[in-house]
Amino acid sequence: MSAIPKPFVSQAEYLERERSAPAKSEYYRGDVFLMAGGSPNHNLIAGNLVTAFNNALQDRPCRVYPSDQRCACPTGLITYPDVSVVCGEREYLDDRQDTLLNPLVLVEVLSSSTEGYDRGKKFEHYRTIPSLQEYILVAQDSPTVERFVRDSDTGKWVLSEHHGLHAGLTIEALNCQISLRDVYRKVEFPPEIPATHP
Repeated sequence: MSAIPKPFVSQAEYLERERSAPAKSEYYRGDVFLMAGGSPNHNLIAGNLVTAFNNALQDRPCRVYPSDQRCACPTGLITYPDVSVVCGEREYLDDRQDTLLNPLVLVEVLSSSTEGYDRGKKFEHYRTIPSLQEYILVAQDSPTVERFVRDSDTGKWVLSEHHGLHAGLTIEALNCQISLRDVYRKVEFPPEIPATHP
């Protein structure tokens, strides 16, 4: 017995539905994928990041958006990053001006269900955004941040890792620094699992 194929949804149809939908969905080449809600830690970290970026950039021509801001990639993926930062003039997909095209920095808070996607295919899509300079992955279960920076000469993405609440995170594209203590403020980490011995 063959599966019933899903109907193709045009980008225009997706956007029209999405603008009044009660839940968020991703779109890619005719397919629509419902996005799961975040855990309390996920939401707390994302909120802390928005606050930290807004505090650092309050006197700069930059805007910081939480996860309700849609972004579109040249590949056709339309999704909702956990945090998006754009500086200067904003570019949009259409005249409704609600789907951003030119983020400078994107952040995803990792979860067990999305980590592989955020590191893999989603990052592949994000790398096609010409304006994107930095992509930041933030762990939920420990104070760990991975920062990918596009090398302006080679176009390659260079990774740096930041561990511990004492660490600082320098965002070169925004010329600012935020503390991991601020990123993880009020977050309760799961207890460490003790090592077992034979």
